[in-house]
Amino acid sequence: MTFTTADLFDERGAELASVSLQFRNFGTRTAFSGPARTVRCFQDNALAKAVLATAGNGAVLVVDGGGSLETALMGDMIAQSAVDNGWSGVIINGAIRDSVVVDTLPLGVKALGTNPAKSGKEGTGEADVPVQLGATTVWPGAMVYADADGILVERGNPVA
Repeated sequence: MTFTTADLFDERGAELASVSLQFRNFGTRTAFSGPARTVRCFQDNALAKAVLATAGNGAVLVVDGGGSLETALMGDMIAQSAVDNGWSGVIINGAIRDSVVVDTLPLGVKALGTNPAKSGKEGTGEADVPVQLGATTVWPGAMVYADADGILVERGNPVA
């Protein structure tokens, strides 16, 4: 499926929320889409790592790291796991590391920035819950569309 977020917004504006946070792009996939899986965590990537180690089936993992740039929530090994398990992309409201390697992988990645510091590994956080990207709520199962211009998310809870 070929799309641009600008064209999608022009066609379906009322159905889609545009994420206003400004993300950097990583990975070789500049455009990606899929149903959202979600993780909420803060400076601890164990839960995101565990989710990305499962079958992605073309989904997009949306990680609400609270916007923290103090530690990275994904590095090259976790990104490779996402590729190996069929994820379309990962959006992180936080930082990644190993960006030079991540940039070589066939995965769409959006993150606020980079930091070489490792995160905690306690497994704190929640999976498959509504998460916030700025003023936009991302519900598990909602379609997510991302490209160089930004991120669009279907409005509302698709399971309700």
